[in-house]
Amino acid sequence: MQAEIGALLENNTWSLVPLPHGKKPIGSKWVFKIKRHSDGSIERYKARPIAKGYNQVEGVDYHDTFAPVEKLVTIRTLITLVVIQGWSLHQMDVHNAFLHGDLDEDVDMAPPLGY
Repeated sequence: MQAEIGALLENNTWSLVPLPHGKKPIGSKWVFKIKRHSDGSIERYKARPIAKGYNQVEGVDYHDTFAPVEKLVTIRTLITLVVIQGWSLHQMDVHNAFLHGDLDEDVDMAPPLGY
């Protein structure tokens, strides 16, 4: 959990500030996952804080949403190109990935329990 919080602070994803008067924070919680090697042994434990966005009201707390995701057809096309061209393909695991974008509004989120 500390490694994840450290990465969020280091990348200026968010900062801890006092809650402005009259604001209600969005709740948050931890999501835990165990990453395993191909033989099933434990590689590492992962923790990720997430916002409880289901408490928000469209038009009041937010106006639109966008989340880029990969499509399976794109992955299959890429693998097909690799095979046809005889290229090598490597897998890597990214510990922390951050999308670079600016928000037009402030988002007030309570820190997850345990922090």
